[in-house]
Amino acid sequence: MKKFDLNIEKILENWEMKHAIREIIANALDEQKLSRSREIEITKDAEGSWHIRDFGRGLRYEHFTQKENDEKLSIEGIIGKFGIGLKDALATIERKGAKARIISRFGDIFLGKANKVGFEDLVTLHAYIDEPSLPNFEGTDFILTNVSDYDITEAKKLFLKFNSEQVIEKTKYGEILGKKSNTGNIYINGVLVATEENFLFSYNITLINSVIRKAINRERANVGRTAYTGAVKSILMECQSKEIAEKLSEDLKQFSSGNIHDELKWIDVQQHAAKILNKYEKVVLVTHEELERGTDLIDEARKGGFQVIAISSALKDKIQEQNQQEVQKQEENPGQEINIVRIFSQFVQERSDNFEFKFVQPSELTYTERENLKFQDVIFKLIGGQPWNVREIVISETMQRDETTFKSADGLWDPKEQKIIIKRSVLQSTERFVAVLLHEVAHAISGATDATRRFESELTRLLGILGTKAAKD
Repeated sequence: MKKFDLNIEKILENWEMKHAIREIIANALDEQKLSRSREIEITKDAEGSWHIRDFGRGLRYEHFTQKENDEKLSIEGIIGKFGIGLKDALATIERKGAKARIISRFGDIFLGKANKVGFEDLVTLHAYIDEPSLPNFEGTDFILTNVSDYDITEAKKLFLKFNSEQVIEKTKYGEILGKKSNTGNIYINGVLVATEENFLFSYNITLINSVIRKAINRERANVGRTAYTGAVKSILMECQSKEIAEKLSEDLKQFSSGNIHDELKWIDVQQHAAKILNKYEKVVLVTHEELERGTDLIDEARKGGFQVIAISSALKDKIQEQNQQEVQKQEENPGQEINIVRIFSQFVQERSDNFEFKFVQPSELTYTERENLKFQDVIFKLIGGQPWNVREIVISETMQRDETTFKSADGLWDPKEQKIIIKRSVLQSTERFVAVLLHEVAHAISGATDATRRFESELTRLLGILGTKAAKD
């Protein structure tokens, strides 16, 4: 019989029995994957001992000596490394007063205490390796005695395989899972490493980055959020399914109330949620300020079948930048399909593009409206004649919304049609009509938009002409 010092210098005092059993199950699952053998079995025999068995190649005592295992490190989806977690598991089993025996075709292994070689006064935990009792045995059988049913059940809860969380969507970074309770679970290659009280989903991270590798300590426990946040974000940002979109969008809709899950507090995830929500539903994303200023337009959007969802100004800025990039892509590759997310300014622009004026003929105006409209001749005479590029002045019942205030404009200069459009309600007041007419004439002459120096200079010039002539009269 051989004996082998497990060389465990530091006992994991905080490990419970479930953690030790977890490591044995993890090794069995890894071997199943590596050897492509059939499903592992976790059973209880007539004597009350528990068996955790795989049907792979069989455990050798040499596995206890390996610090790393190139085979495990190179295969995607493998949980652990031979030897490291297993030795800790055996030490915990012994410390808790249970017994462990390992059967494989390479030998029977059990635990015992013996003097450490070279340190005769020091007693350590050893693995005793006997000749195989079953030379033709398939796989490896861990036989645990004095282990409760509760410990086995709790250990199995630490694996996605034995939980009821279903995969909703797979990505190259990992899987999004439907939660089975209010708590979200974080798995790494199917092993539970953390729980989140306010997560929308559970996650199984399968692409392990350097941050996670550093965070997965010897205990496989207490992996902090900072370690897996990047991976969770990457998983979410890859998702495109309607089911995920609906769940993210429902949460995003709660943004204004503050009753959102933690994933939706990350602006990158908010942006992605908005993008896929826009893909599947008619939505308009608005800031709180836009909600307050654009009441009429908001009501119009809702009546048009749009869902109005409140977002932060920071998210609006991110989406605007994203929309600009999408437009640039289309310019570089005409015909390429793009996804423009409808924020409020986009909705206003679409409305303007599809807007139809309701023009009113002079004969349809009231007496007061016709009398006030005649003042256009007086104004043009005072300023030196009707500008050459103003072909006509027309009246409309309806007007487009102003892009800044979201209110209906009183007047509009249309350079393409070379006409000034005045809202009919303006004709109720001579003073108001004259003011709006001068404003639009200034646009026509200067060719500039509001709040520009050129426009302001031209409007000032026109007012100066009228003021001077009025003073002389």
